[in-house]
Amino acid sequence: MGTKKQTINLIEIYPIIKEKIDNGGTVQLPITGKSMRPLLVWGRDTVEIVKCETPKKGDIIFYLRDNGQFVLHRIIGTDENGYVLCGDNQWVKEHGIKDHNIIAVVRSITRKGKIIEVTNIPYRIYSSVWMMLMPVRKPILLASRKIKPILKKIILKLGLGKLFLKLGLMNKI
Repeated sequence: MGTKKQTINLIEIYPIIKEKIDNGGTVQLPITGKSMRPLLVWGRDTVEIVKCETPKKGDIIFYLRDNGQFVLHRIIGTDENGYVLCGDNQWVKEHGIKDHNIIAVVRSITRKGKIIEVTNIPYRIYSSVWMMLMPVRKPILLASRKIKPILKKIILKLGLGKLFLKLGLMNKI
């Protein structure tokens, strides 16, 4: 018999997550949604979250919005209303997130079995560059969304689809 995957609403297990984090433990969360692409991909990556003592610019935090929605976004700054956040795949800033909203911070990312610590140099370079690109992120993301389907058609016409798929450069043909 195979195992059957079951989806659990985070609100149902939130008390367990909160208790574990508050007691110094870690929690592995699968990625859902597209707001943190290209760094975090739904169905491929998981993150390890830990207690967040002093959140800072560049941290990816797991937080609870006042409307009850759980989110994983990057701190891109602060203002008089609290933290300013934005997903890596977004350009609209979210203001007004306070310390009481923050549940945890991402300590590491697991991608295809490989652990990426948020303290390693390539990750820190990516994070810094992506935050510096915030003023021009909208045209970059819009252009990439238009170019991807065109590139995919070219790759398939050249008969390179299986190669790109095998290399992990294409998620499906």
